[in-house]
This record gives sequence, C-alpha cells and structure tokens, in this order.
Amino acid sequence: MGAAISALFIIYALRGLDLGHVWADIQTANYWWIIPGVLTYFVGVWFRAWRWHYLLRPIKPLPVSTIWPVTVIGYMGNNIYPFRAGELLRAYILRRQEGVSMSASIATILVERIFDGLVMLLFVFVALPIVPGLPDWLRQIVILASLAFFGALIVFLVMAARPATSRTIYRRAILRFLPIPLQAKALGLADRFMEGLGSLTSLRDILMVFFTSIIIWLLETVKYWFVMFAFDFTVSFFALMLMNGVVNLATTLPSAPGYIGTFDGPGIEVLKVFGVAPTVAAAYTLVLHAALWLPITALGLYYMVVESLTWRDFGQAVTSGQLAKEVNVPPVDPAQPRPGLEKSPPEGLL
Repeated sequence: MGAAISALFIIYALRGLDLGHVWADIQTANYWWIIPGVLTYFVGVWFRAWRWHYLLRPIKPLPVSTIWPVTVIGYMGNNIYPFRAGELLRAYILRRQEGVSMSASIATILVERIFDGLVMLLFVFVALPIVPGLPDWLRQIVILASLAFFGALIVFLVMAARPATSRTIYRRAILRFLPIPLQAKALGLADRFMEGLGSLTSLRDILMVFFTSIIIWLLETVKYWFVMFAFDFTVSFFALMLMNGVVNLATTLPSAPGYIGTFDGPGIEVLKVFGVAPTVAAAYTLVLHAALWLPITALGLYYMVVESLTWRDFGQAVTSGQLAKEVNVPPVDPAQPRPGLEKSPPEGLL
C-alpha cells in the first residue's frame, strides 16, 4: 500500500519533466549551502529531544543528554522503516534502558505528532494569503489533515482533563469486548497510556509544547531556506513555510520508507505554484529530501552502535508482543476495581 502511494506521487511529480535538465540542475547546485542547513536542522532535533524530555517528566524525569540519542535513533528508524516504525523504536529503547513503559512513551510520541500537525497547519494557514492558487488535491490534504489533527487533539485533551471518566469508558469497553485472557494486559496498557497524557493536564505544559513545536518547525524551514540558495531561484520564507507544512502533512500518508514520493510530489507542486521552473523545483526538492534524510540517518546509525543496538532490536520494537510483555498482572475480576484506578488526578484541565 505504502509503496503504491509513493509510486503515484512520484509519477505525478515527475510527469512531463525533462529528467536530464533535473540532473543538470542537481549537478550545478552550490552544495556549500547544505552545511548551515544541516547544522540548523540538528538544532531543531535538539529541541525535539528537549520537547520529549518535557513530555516525559510526569512519567520519569530524564535529562536531555539521555533523550537525545534515543530521539536521533528513532528518526533514523522513521527513515528506513515504513509506517514511522522509528516511533516504536524510540519507545522500545526507552523501556529497555530506563524502564519507561512503552505504552506511556507512545502516548507522549502521539502528543508530539499531534502538535507537529497543528503547527504544520498553522504554517499553511499563515502562508495561504500569498498563494496564487493551490491544486485541489493539495487543498484536500490540508482539509483532511485539519480534521484529523484537531479531532485527535480534542480527544486527548478530554482524556487528560477527565481521567476518571476516560478510565471508566475504556475499562467497560475492554471488559465487554475483549476475551478474558487479554483483559488484564489491555487494561495495564491503557492505564500506562493515560500516564503518558499527563503533560496535557496543565495549560502551561500545553502552551510550552506548542511553542517548542513552532521553534522546531521554524528551524526546519530555515534549513529549506539555506538549501534554496544552492539553486537558481528565490521565494519568500512564507512560501517555504507553506512548502514545509504541505509536505509534512502529506508524509503522514502511508508511503515507502523515507517518505519517498509523499515528500517530493507536494514539494515540487508548491514551488511550481510560486513560479519556480519545474526542473529546478524538482532538483531542489530531491536534494532537500536527501539533506533531510542522510545526516539524521547516519547519526542514528552511529548512536545505534554506541547504544549496542542490533537490527534484531528493531524487529522486536515493532512487534506487538513487546507491548504485551509490559504488563504482568493477574486476570481481571470485573467486580473489583483495578489497583490505582481509584486514585485519579483531579478532573479539569488546570
């Protein structure tokens, strides 16, 4: 499925292009501009690590120095495995090294993704007034992404603000619909997932995560801006904000590993809207994609060796059995409350 979607995006992006001219534009680019772009990108990755450290505080306070290599390895995993499996890898490494529940970690990672999506939409909406006109299919991506991310945020905020009610709902659903042998493990995983939403109980924390997410994506847009100077075209920073927002919303779709096609197709189309020559737009987008993919992947491989991880660990991280091993509790007696559920945080957001 992912490979088919990538193929469709690539075909759409490269239709009618003279690939010889695209290659010539790639060859004549001034690659010195990639260096400040990569350095800026890694500053953004540090902010990503800091943001995750902030989200993990209610579960287990960990220094950014501990979170940094795990974050880098996770983004490497996203680049080489489909379906953003690097997110599971991050949770797996944190469980193995720090004893943090995978389901709680995954909850914090989902919060990250929601805020990333909201910032991408913000970038799109800020830049839309200067856009001559977007293709209908790109507008559809923006509309669908808006519904998805705002809907997910509302659900998570309600769950965090009403933990006792949320626990009652998922407890009843699990006890009613799951076989008895699976109930205890499912309840344990759900409880730990709720722990991961702890940062959403404070308005201050929500604003901090949102502000940090804006910094992260502005820094990534600065990388787009630096790489632009390697090529013979100029667009406004707002145009690059729009490109950043659209391509990253598109990469939420299933695709081949490394977001092949889902990054490149929308990126080329956005630049063409601003009058950039199609071959130059294609050359720039392909080089930008490589500059985003290669450095973080190489550093992730380095940390993989440092942390004594093997490719077998990647496989274990993406298997559902690893999550099941987190919980080892006796079968559930529906008549008895689960330990700890009676001690819910106060209702309300603040």
